[in-house]
Amino acid sequence: MGGIGCMVNIGEFLFIFENVIQTGFTCVALSLFCVLCVSSDSLLRREACQLAREFGRQQIAPQEQLKKATVILNPAACSGKANKLFEKNAAPILHLAGVEIKIVKTDYEGQAKKLMELLEQTDMLIVAGGDGTLQEVITGLLRRPDQDSFSNVPIGYIPLGSHNSLSPSLHLLSDNKVKDITSATLSILRGETVPLDVLQIKGETDQPVFALMGLRWGAFRDVAATISKYWYLGPLKTNAAHWFQTLKEWPLVRQLSISYLAPSLRPPDLPPQKPPRPNLLRRIVRRLKSYWNPPVKEPPKVEVAEKWEEQQLATVELYVQTHNKNPVERRLHDSMVIRAEPDSFTVGEFISVGSKKEADPTAFTQNSTKLEAGACQLKLPEGVSGFFNIDNEEYEAMPVEVRLLPRKLRFFISAERREQLLSQPQ
Repeated sequence: MGGIGCMVNIGEFLFIFENVIQTGFTCVALSLFCVLCVSSDSLLRREACQLAREFGRQQIAPQEQLKKATVILNPAACSGKANKLFEKNAAPILHLAGVEIKIVKTDYEGQAKKLMELLEQTDMLIVAGGDGTLQEVITGLLRRPDQDSFSNVPIGYIPLGSHNSLSPSLHLLSDNKVKDITSATLSILRGETVPLDVLQIKGETDQPVFALMGLRWGAFRDVAATISKYWYLGPLKTNAAHWFQTLKEWPLVRQLSISYLAPSLRPPDLPPQKPPRPNLLRRIVRRLKSYWNPPVKEPPKVEVAEKWEEQQLATVELYVQTHNKNPVERRLHDSMVIRAEPDSFTVGEFISVGSKKEADPTAFTQNSTKLEAGACQLKLPEGVSGFFNIDNEEYEAMPVEVRLLPRKLRFFISAERREQLLSQPQ
C-alpha cells in the first residue's frame, strides 16, 4: 500500500508542477503583451507629437494670432477614463502645434447644452467625448440666436466615448484607442473639413433637438437597450435578448402615420475658404460697371405651399437618418433617408436581423421600405409609450417633425478617410 500511495503523490506532484509551469508561462506572456502595448502606445504618442511640432514651427505673419480652440471635454465618458485619455494623447499634440486651447469640462448630463449658450467666439470647437457629448454640443450650438455665425466654426471630434457613431465618417479607425485619438487630433491640425447634414427634431412643445446620425424607433432599438443585462451569457447575450423579447411580446409591430416632403435639388458645394480679395483696380472697375449698369432687381419670390405626402406604416423598426455615414458621397438631392423594416419577420428572422443590427444599426433588410425626404412628420397612435434613440441618446417617443438642415456644420476629416470614402462605389 505504501508503494501505491507514493505513486499517487508523485502523480499529483507532477500535475501540480505542470500547472505551475503553464501558469508561469501565461503570466510571463501577459506581462510581455502589456509591455509591448505600452511601448506601442508610447511610440504612437511620440510620432504624433513630432508631427505636431512641425505645425508649431510654422511661421505666422506679424498681424496674425495663434489659433484658439475651445474644447468641450466630458470626463465621465469611457467609464470615467476620458480626462486621462485626453490629457495623455490629445492635449500635448494641440500644445506642441501652437494651438491656444481652452478646456471646458462638463460635470453632469445636459451641461454641454448650457455651456454652448455661453460660448465665446473661437477659431475652432473641439468635442472630446462620445455620442452624448457631441449631440448635446450641436444641440446647444444650434439653439443659439446667433447660430448662423457660430455654425461656421469648424468642429473637431476626438472619440473618447463608449459609442462614437460619427467617428467612422471622419477618421480611419483601428483597434487601438491611442491611435484613434492621436489620429483624430492630427486631422484637426491639418485643417481639412467636410460639411455634414443635421436633423432638426421638434416635438409639439419642447425645444428642438439636433442630430448628426438619426432617429431610431422600434423593437430592435428596445431590445438593444436591454442586451447589457444579459452579460452573463457572454457571446449568446444578443440572441438571447431578442429571443426573450419575443416571449414577452409577439408580434413586435409598430403602427404610425408618416407625412413627408420631397427632397430638394442639391446646389454645388461651396468652397471651404473665401476666395482671395481682388486687387484695387478690379474693385474700381466692378464698382463703375455696377454704377453705369445697375443690376436688375429680381421679382419677389412667390412662396409655394409645401406639398406633404402621407403614408401609413406597420413596421418592426423605423430609422430616419442622414447621409453622414459617407459625407463625401456625390448626391443629386439634399435629403434624409427614411427606412422601415417589414412587419412580417418570423421569430428566427427577428433574432438573426437583430444580431446584425447590433453591429450596425443602420443596416436594413432588402424588403425594407426606403423613402428620400426633405422633411417628415411622425404621428404615433395615442397611448403609445416607448423611446426614440437620437444619436444613441434616449428620448421619450412622441409625435415629432424632422427637418433636414443640409450641410449645416463643418467637421474636420482626415485626408486618408476622405480618399477611402470617395473610392467606395456610389
